[in-house]
Amino acid sequence: MAEAKTDKDSEHSGESTSEFSSLKELEQLLESGRSGCNHVDEVWPNLFLGDLVTAHNRFLLWKMGITHVLNAAHGKMFCQGGHDFYGTSIDYYGVPASDLPDFDMSKYFFPASEYIQKALSIPEAKILVHCAVGISRSASLVLAYLMIHHRLSLVKAIKRVKEHRWISPNRGFLKQLQNLDIQLRQTKNS
Repeated sequence: MAEAKTDKDSEHSGESTSEFSSLKELEQLLESGRSGCNHVDEVWPNLFLGDLVTAHNRFLLWKMGITHVLNAAHGKMFCQGGHDFYGTSIDYYGVPASDLPDFDMSKYFFPASEYIQKALSIPEAKILVHCAVGISRSASLVLAYLMIHHRLSLVKAIKRVKEHRWISPNRGFLKQLQNLDIQLRQTKNS
């Protein structure tokens, strides 16, 4: 009981709490709030999280001002994308992730975060991060970005994204994000 109380106390004090959050608690957090989402939502300034319907609509991307696309389902069925598809007007980065709990998404956390950060450092740039549905693979990469580059805990990153979009990273990705959170906290504290 004391550990749960400590978690609640640290949450109210503004401290990061995700190292005390169990996988079940993270899943409950993800399940709370709205359960539907749009094809695309802006979840951070100039950072959009969406699905393949949005990613495949070049006119919509042009209208939105998207300059970069990170496809978290590169090469998977219906998520082909690539430089040939977008031409020279959109910079493209593909991550060949499978939405399976045993897929090692963690090896893409830092490269994808660097790509997002580099894109957002360009004035007027906007980036779409997508996968098939825009709730698991791409959401995991966006959460990792917020943790790595904006020093948000996993819990705070989830809450921030959920203000704008319903997400549901699979259980394996959540475990990998928990490990990233611990790793980042240890680096910060050393």
